[in-house]
Amino acid sequence: MDPVSTGLAGLVVLVLLIAIRMPIAYSMILVGGIGIMVVNGPAPMLNQLKTLAYGQFSIYSLTVVPMFVLMGSLASKVGLSRALFRAANAWLGWLRGGTAMAAIAACAGFGSVCGSSLATASTMGRVALPELKKYRYSGALATGSLAAGGVLGILIPPSVVLIIYAIIVEANIVTMFTAAIVPGLFAVVLFLLTIAAYVLVNPDAGPKGGYTDRQEFFAATIGLIPVLAIFGLVLGGIFAGFYNPTPAAAVGVFLVWAYGAIKREITFRVMEEALKETASTTGMIYLILLGAELMKIFLSRVGLPQATAEWISQTGMAPMLVMIILLTALIVLGCLMDSLSMILLVIPFFWPVLVEINGGIYQGADGSGFGMGTEELKIWFGILALIVVELGLITPPVGLNVFVISALAKDTPMLETFKGVAPFFGAEIIRVVILLIFPALTLWLPSVMAG
Repeated sequence: MDPVSTGLAGLVVLVLLIAIRMPIAYSMILVGGIGIMVVNGPAPMLNQLKTLAYGQFSIYSLTVVPMFVLMGSLASKVGLSRALFRAANAWLGWLRGGTAMAAIAACAGFGSVCGSSLATASTMGRVALPELKKYRYSGALATGSLAAGGVLGILIPPSVVLIIYAIIVEANIVTMFTAAIVPGLFAVVLFLLTIAAYVLVNPDAGPKGGYTDRQEFFAATIGLIPVLAIFGLVLGGIFAGFYNPTPAAAVGVFLVWAYGAIKREITFRVMEEALKETASTTGMIYLILLGAELMKIFLSRVGLPQATAEWISQTGMAPMLVMIILLTALIVLGCLMDSLSMILLVIPFFWPVLVEINGGIYQGADGSGFGMGTEELKIWFGILALIVVELGLITPPVGLNVFVISALAKDTPMLETFKGVAPFFGAEIIRVVILLIFPALTLWLPSVMAG
């Protein structure tokens, strides 16, 4: 069997292992390890194992992962979500569909502190669902808006998945955070417009809430100050150059802990649970990273990415069409696996292909196909990839955010929740199309910050 056929066979075996529910980390380690031995023999594989794990896990950039995971875990336990929703509801609740809009705004705010889509959906679901039920929102709009709002946590910085992407393609984490701001805010605006259109067509789905009295309004607004302070000191400090992401994450952990201590939400049990969650999540991420590196080595040695790029160039396929096909593949894969696993599995294969075929469509002064250099392509593709990865969180059959919200809203059938997220899915597709057509929306802010 020639090397390329060996690589394709390895990918087929990997998909089959994932399909039978073998953990993705073990699947990639098994296929990547055996693949390397098939191609080069056992000796190179054993040599790799001597240093590969240490080399992967001792990367300084990875130290940011457990810190941001801990920050998110603490944030979900100390009442930040309640403060955010209370303020958002005070500002928006009086509108038709306003409480659902408040849930979206609160999800965006919580995502900026938490960085996890599932934690955002779960935490905000517990806070906002009772209020949505109180005002007799339809089950579809109530659960759909919360499931969709949860996906904002994956893109709005700080985002663990965004950090992992940056490490894989060797991009600057701060630059990726900067690039995510405009697309993230764009998503919030589109989601709010989606709710407005939803209740315009079906007014009974999102009745108006009550007006907030002046005292409650000011109290709720003042409650935002700690959240804004945490966000400003963490991300503002990064963008201002006071510290890099790792100490910024440590500052964030301390600030969230201090907020919880002042609110008397921090107990020994809370800290124990947060640390256990952090250890479990970080261990999972690191093990998947090891498997992804073995797969990357295997695919590189059989030359599969290069062969794929060569085949694409021979077909005469425009690079933009290739980009659309890759993003569509990510949406399909998102129906089968979680976002982090998908990024770690697919990006090491997709990224070299894009680099190889970077020619043809957006003709730039240097003749590059996308009209941009490799560094700009990393940013643009990364933001697009994370957006379509988000879609997997609200699409069947996996739709993890839908499952999380359905577990909280036991009186709403899951089919209703999937119906509720459908308009938001459409809004996300619109966002992808706009960012594809206008890369400057993604690249503008990083260029301004760099300049």
